[in-house]
Amino acid sequence: MTSNLLNIVTGINRTSVPSSGSMILVNDLYSAMPDIHTTFLGRAPVDQAWTAAFDHLIVLSTTKRPHGPDFDPYVDELTREVGALIEKIQPNAIHAQYLGFALSLAFTRTAGNTPIIAIAHGPDVMVAERSASEREAMNEVAAASAAIVAPTSALADRIDRLTGRRFTDRLTVIPWGIRLSDARVRDQPPTGIGPLSLVHAGRLDENKSTITAVEALVLTDQPHHLTVIGKGPLREHLEQRAIELGLRDRVHFDPFLPRAELWRRLPNFDAFVFTTRGLEAFGLVLIEAQAHGLPVAYSDLPGVREILGSAGIPYSPGDPRSLAVALDEMGRDFHRRKALTKASLNNARRYDITTTGRQLRELTLRVTS
Repeated sequence: MTSNLLNIVTGINRTSVPSSGSMILVNDLYSAMPDIHTTFLGRAPVDQAWTAAFDHLIVLSTTKRPHGPDFDPYVDELTREVGALIEKIQPNAIHAQYLGFALSLAFTRTAGNTPIIAIAHGPDVMVAERSASEREAMNEVAAASAAIVAPTSALADRIDRLTGRRFTDRLTVIPWGIRLSDARVRDQPPTGIGPLSLVHAGRLDENKSTITAVEALVLTDQPHHLTVIGKGPLREHLEQRAIELGLRDRVHFDPFLPRAELWRRLPNFDAFVFTTRGLEAFGLVLIEAQAHGLPVAYSDLPGVREILGSAGIPYSPGDPRSLAVALDEMGRDFHRRKALTKASLNNARRYDITTTGRQLRELTLRVTS
């Protein structure tokens, strides 16, 4: 290694496959960070094609017990395993993904003099807001960290409140990004007015509130069509609800798609529908949609508003009627939709993963110096 090559240990305590926004993000992020040597701690099974971003991927062997009375013994056992790895690797810095989750606690308790940068992803903040024990774990990681990274100022403020504003000076906002160079816009943008071909992609759970999009179709003046791409515990309920509402021919469900396939399909739609009604850390899929030229109808959450600004049509989170109005507005006004397409492409250019990687590397250099 050259003297400028940073030796970083990081990891996510999940199977090492591109199965979620966070896993895709870290794969892109560490590929985009120059002059680093990254050791990633993950879980089996490992997608071998996915490991190219990391110089070394180590599979953790401690059996996961993330809930209940076994959690503390589990963290103790994981800490011993991680401690042995830290002692062997001797990193310049540790990037602790997810504040307060088990692997971050293990990093915190074994780091010694190695500086930690804690990186928030959203679910860690959500559980800390619901649980005193999770909040205590978040505070332990925050106290041990030289810096705490959040992708939006809205999420940073929630972390600040959850940690009693004791670590405000350690918080820094580094927006996430995507590989913009891989995005493609359709050759000919759609023309005319009328029903829209809509797409929604993401995990089908309570917080993502896909039901808002399904129920909105009953209230629209135009017979828009919706394709739902993803998997999750509410998939069956959503399919049944679409049938109950008489939308069998207007709502289509597709399984989770690898990103390359999702990106190939995105330009075939007229607009993207974003329905999260609670906390959203960043919403990478919004930028993915915009980078492919799709106007976005989005639930008006603080973090999302911060990311999109005027490059989208907001509606009240969890309100199908409000979303229906937004969709009909796009369907009736071609010129507005065309302007939104241009604004979307311009906005997406602000979120290149190379910028995220450069900013995180610069922060790491500062804390290690």
